[in-house]
Amino acid sequence: MSLGTIILIILVLMLLGVLPTWSHSRSWGYAPSGVLGTILVIVLILLVLGKI
Repeated sequence: MSLGTIILIILVLMLLGVLPTWSHSRSWGYAPSGVLGTILVIVLILLVLGKI
């Protein structure tokens, strides 16, 4: 597995962990998932462009 694939998997798991539907993160709102979603989009773009 390449480094980009490992980073992508970790980011997806982190994004699922901060969704406000889980009881431990309900009071956080949408900020953590929005930030991780933005990072995930940037990493996906970099993967597609071949920079990672």
